Amino acid sequence: MPLEDIDPISYGRPYYVDSGPGAGRPYSLLVEALARTGYVAVSKAALCGRERLVLLRPRHGMLILQTLLWQDELRDPGDLAPSTPVTDRELELAEVLIRELTGIDVGEVDDEYAHALEQLVDVKITGGELAGPVEAAPSLDLMAALEESVRAAKRAHRRPSARLRP
Repeated sequence: MPLEDIDPISYGRPYYVDSGPGAGRPYSLLVEALARTGYVAVSKAALCGRERLVLLRPRHGMLILQTLLWQDELRDPGDLAPSTPVTDRELELAEVLIRELTGIDVGEVDDEYAHALEQLVDVKITGGELAGPVEAAPSLDLMAALEESVRAAKRAHRRPSARLRP
């Protein structure tokens, strides 16, 4: 089936799939056929003693097994969508910001939480002092924040060496 037919909300954990002894040719054939057609295979697999719904997709000449959530495992979001209206100007600025921020290399984005946690562990191990609590930033005007974000994104976009952070 086409990959677009599977809602990403169903995605679970990915695994690399090895061809195993004597299965190199059929494995290679499946990888290449899926890559050429742009399709993925949906199947069932036994993982950790449990039957799982999975999809197989080609990636860099090998198969990735992506577990999928069963339909009964997906929660109905209910009425979580906000009903707050936005203005046309806010929407225009948000669209400009989105266009300006395209092309970010995900490999260059750091896990700041993990880094801060490592620093905390280091401080605890060495017996150092912990910094005090960080005060919350004051509420911002949405329009002013959008306008400033667009200006900053345009400045950074003009400088090829600039790194944007989410």
